[in-house]
Formats: sequence, C-alpha cells, structure tokens
Amino acid sequence: MIRLIALRELRCLFSMPSTWFVLAAFQFIFAWFFLARLEAFLEIQPQLAQLANPPGASIAVAAPLFNTAALLLMMLVPMFTMRLIAEERRNQTLALLLSSPLTERHIVLGKFAGLLIFLLALIACLPLMLYTLALGTGLDHGLILSNSAGLILLTASYVALGLYISALTTQPVIAAIGALAVLVGLWLADIGSSAADSPWHQLSPLYHFQNFNAGLLDSRDILFFVLFTTAFLLLTMKRLHNNRVYG
Repeated sequence: MIRLIALRELRCLFSMPSTWFVLAAFQFIFAWFFLARLEAFLEIQPQLAQLANPPGASIAVAAPLFNTAALLLMMLVPMFTMRLIAEERRNQTLALLLSSPLTERHIVLGKFAGLLIFLLALIACLPLMLYTLALGTGLDHGLILSNSAGLILLTASYVALGLYISALTTQPVIAAIGALAVLVGLWLADIGSSAADSPWHQLSPLYHFQNFNAGLLDSRDILFFVLFTTAFLLLTMKRLHNNRVYG
C-alpha cells in the first residue's frame, strides 16, 4: 500500500508542468554555482601552489555546493509538501482516503516516500556533477559521500516537517508559508545564537548538517535527523487519526 501511494504521488508530481519548471530552475542554479566555484578555485591556483598543504577541489567546490543545496532545499521542499495533505483536504479527497482500508501509516509513509524519492532524484545530480572533476584532479570521496548522506537526511527532515504542516490546514499556500516559516525560524535562531551551548543549535536541522558538510559523521547528528523525521511523521499520523475518528 505504501508503494502504491508513493507511485501515485510520483505520477502526480511528474504530470504537473510546474514540477518540470522547478526542476529546470534548480538544475540551472546548481550548475551555475558549481561553475562559479570552479572558476574561483582555478583563479587562486597560483596562490594555492605556494602552500604546503593546499585545499583541494572537494573542499573548495564540493562542500560549498552542498551547503548551498541545503539552503535551496529549505526553500524548495515547502513548495512540494504544501499539497500533500492540504490539497487532498481542500479537494475533499482526503475523506475518501481515510474511509478506505488504508491506515494512517500507509498514507503518511506513502506520501513521504513518494516526495522523498522525487527530491533524491533532483539532488542526485550534485555528486554526478562533482565527479566530472575527477577527470582532472583528485577528489575526497569521503567528503562527497558524507555530504550526500547528510543532504539525504536533511531532505527527509524537511519533508517530514512540511508534511505535518500540510496536515494542519486546508490551504496549500498556508501550508507552504507555515513550513517555510518554521524552517527559516529554526535556521535564524541557530545563526543568531552566540552561545555555543544554545539549545537553538540543537533544534536546527541545518546546524546538524554542518558536520556532514565538513566530512564528519557524528552519531548525534544522525540520531537527531532520525528522531526529527520520525517525530513529525508520527504527529502527522496522529493528526490523520484524529480526522478519521472525529471527522
């Protein structure tokens, strides 16, 4: 059942012209930023040649590219999660889903998996783009894999939060604004906190992505993303359960 709902979401996504426009726009942004970072890296090669241990292309190009992708996805994901449940409720098709033999777990995990697969296909171009540099220089495979893993976990947390916000309203636009407001709010609270032990750091998904961006795999960051994603998925299931029971 989860697979069928995920496939339904994917078909719906790829049938919308706006999806292809967003895909093209973000691929253009990724490519532009990649080429800009590469050009800047090539321009400082004479200075880097004088250093005993100069930074390679992975640090100068790959890490900033993944960091930019993390920020762009924070803006992009609410645009897709807004319709997952809010649009179903607005079109009065959510009642049909809830009256079917499908459980809340099937509905939530199916929609979550469908959108996550779509977004993973979008960000898969990043490591592919970076590995074109292997034709002319050595790459830090560990750094690229760390960033890829971190971006997957970060994207999953964005989708889970956006899915929950979408379950709270009947208006997709309000769902998008709400999810974006929460994500940007957590990010601003993180960068605005000067104390190293501030709890706002621990609540921000982007803060926990920074270790991945630096090539560090910390079990605490992985646990945060797992708990963050699971918590919002469970809250969404609870919300749908209440809709089913209380109408």
